[in-house]
Amino acid sequence: MKDLLTTLKISVPDKIFIKDPETSKLGKRIIENSIIIINDIGFENFTFKKLGTKIGSNESSIYRYFESKHKLLLYLSSWYWAWLEYQLVIETFSISNQEEKLEKAIKILTRTVEKDSNFSHINETILYKIIVNESSKSFLTKEVDNDNKEGYFQIYKRLVTRLEGMILDVNSHYKFALSLASTIIEGSLHQHFLNSHFPSITNCDNHKTPTKFFLNLVFQTLNNNE
Repeated sequence: MKDLLTTLKISVPDKIFIKDPETSKLGKRIIENSIIIINDIGFENFTFKKLGTKIGSNESSIYRYFESKHKLLLYLSSWYWAWLEYQLVIETFSISNQEEKLEKAIKILTRTVEKDSNFSHINETILYKIIVNESSKSFLTKEVDNDNKEGYFQIYKRLVTRLEGMILDVNSHYKFALSLASTIIEGSLHQHFLNSHFPSITNCDNHKTPTKFFLNLVFQTLNNNE
């Protein structure tokens, strides 16, 4: 298993980037430092000029990898969802009991992320904060339908359908498995966001975590829809 972890490459749809940042030291520095800067100042205030200053490179060199900061955010989001899907597959593969597998999947998809040492140039803990606070900006745009046609969200959608299958394995008669799956994934981000910024409108906190909420929601729902 350790050999598998060290050789794993997270794949992102190639239409998102001009040049794969994973193929060069500069590309990896672009990704590593864009995560740091976006987390520090927010996506709205983030520019390639600021990134270039941070990494000691011309702004034009960044445009050789990404045509816009929107594409960079799409890349970061896609990388995160692919990494999360990898966690889901690895950690549920050997579980034969379908309810236990779904429970484990929900825990993986709703937990607070810790750093994965297998990817030295990407701090998953910081990237996770960006996903919670900024990822919706990758699709809440006028271009979302065209971006979807281009396949920019295929990993996110694949993750949702993978979870849908686990829900149906527990209750094949449940009619809203896809809606429930997308609610778990997107709703978890929202609950973590509320806990950090609007705690007065969520029951989730450090003790009543979003994981506990979604485990309760899902199994109460599925058990009452036999």
